[in-house]
Amino acid sequence: MDGELLRIEHLVKTFGTNEVLKDIDFSVCKGDVISIIGSSGSGKSTLLRCINLLEDATGGRILYHGQDILSGAMDEDSYRAKVGMVFQSFNLFNNYDVLANCTIGQVHVLKRSKEEARAKAMEYLAKVGMGEYIKAKPRQLSGGQKQRVAIARALAMDPEVLLFDEPTSALDPEMVGEVLDVMKDLAHSGMTMLVVTHEMAFARDISKRVVFMSDGRIEEEGTPDQIFNHPTSARTRDFLTRFNEGRA
Repeated sequence: MDGELLRIEHLVKTFGTNEVLKDIDFSVCKGDVISIIGSSGSGKSTLLRCINLLEDATGGRILYHGQDILSGAMDEDSYRAKVGMVFQSFNLFNNYDVLANCTIGQVHVLKRSKEEARAKAMEYLAKVGMGEYIKAKPRQLSGGQKQRVAIARALAMDPEVLLFDEPTSALDPEMVGEVLDVMKDLAHSGMTMLVVTHEMAFARDISKRVVFMSDGRIEEEGTPDQIFNHPTSARTRDFLTRFNEGRA
């Protein structure tokens, strides 16, 4: 497909006898913003971790520009620079300040000079509103600030795709908005994003496509209007009903 960056084909992941991902198929094209929704335990985060090679898939293929990254022919660090990930728990280096967190990967993986890495880091820290915190250590930051630094760190690697694994779930409610605002700006700028989220308003308003997972499978996918207003699967309808009742 023209503009296709990632294609997931028949992806399977088992932990012992527990099959967590069951024959997953979908593609990600340039400029896509895809939200993955579903109940806890449906396989959403495991899917992202397989795509980012943090978990070893049991079967299937993950194609990046047509090359199967599970074949071992591609350098993992180079691939992760292009398919970056923002984690639920931030994963910042606590012994480094904000600026160092955003430069170390550039220097060691992309082989940029310290000056070039610093300039790139400052560009993206300013973009996420964290430019004045470059000397702060993670322990001095709020959860929302840490997540914004984590997003800047990922962006500084010049990724083609950003994976977000429930990026707001570890945040206090008042901090969720500041991170979602950054993500909305990225989506509007054309960044390709694959987002595991429980933020249904984000999924409905910002996504180009929504994927609903249930019991390790893709139960249904479509436009936000199709999934939220005209779901065809009873499981999708039940999930959205329970979610809305919980909010009420």
